[in-house]
Amino acid sequence: MTESVFTLLSNRELAPTVFELKLQGDCSAITAPGQFVNIRLNGFYLRRPISVCDLEGDVLTLIFKVVGQGTGAMSRMHSGEKLDLLVGLGNGYDLTLCGERPVLMGGGAGVPPMYLLAKRLLERGVKPVMILGFNTRQEIFYEEEFRTLGAETYVATVDGSYGTKGFVTDVLGKLDYTHTCCCGPEPMLKAVYNASVTSGQYSFEERMGCGFGACMGCSCKTKYGNKRICKDGPVLVKEEIVW
Repeated sequence: MTESVFTLLSNRELAPTVFELKLQGDCSAITAPGQFVNIRLNGFYLRRPISVCDLEGDVLTLIFKVVGQGTGAMSRMHSGEKLDLLVGLGNGYDLTLCGERPVLMGGGAGVPPMYLLAKRLLERGVKPVMILGFNTRQEIFYEEEFRTLGAETYVATVDGSYGTKGFVTDVLGKLDYTHTCCCGPEPMLKAVYNASVTSGQYSFEERMGCGFGACMGCSCKTKYGNKRICKDGPVLVKEEIVW
């Protein structure tokens, strides 16, 4: 973990209330897809944890959904502004567990970390399958970016307005795969857990105080004792999860 000042290069809206930030700074502490950063915002007591979407040299891409005043303030930031970040938090996904045909699943705000994971897998010669899950067509983002990477990509919408009607598990059940990696709301993670026929890696969300394991505020039970989502997670393997 390092603390560093980043410069905002761009801020664009991808879908209603979903924004993409590109920042430039010291990214050397980011070593695995699925890690996150913690952003300090002027006027707010707690930092905001945001998953890493992409990393190219010293340019970091973050995607977030506006859900409160803090992320609302982030959505109004302009190029050239400076941001204080804690970088390289969390454990990330273990690529060596994925096998030859992993399925990656992102639900809504859980989509971004899947992008860097897909990118790193492709660099290793592994061709992942990507399933994007959204409520409606209007919420979809990054579909073309995944296709451009070279990932076999499917989209599921709850209302059936685009792609497969239903959930990511409705697509998963039609595929052959060696492993699952997913990120999204807990009901989605539990559904994937119950539907999948292989081991997998699940990225969990919890309310965080510090983001680096000191406050113990994001502890959860696992089959091997309590773990801190920010430090020992956010990625847990299927075999250790307790619902």
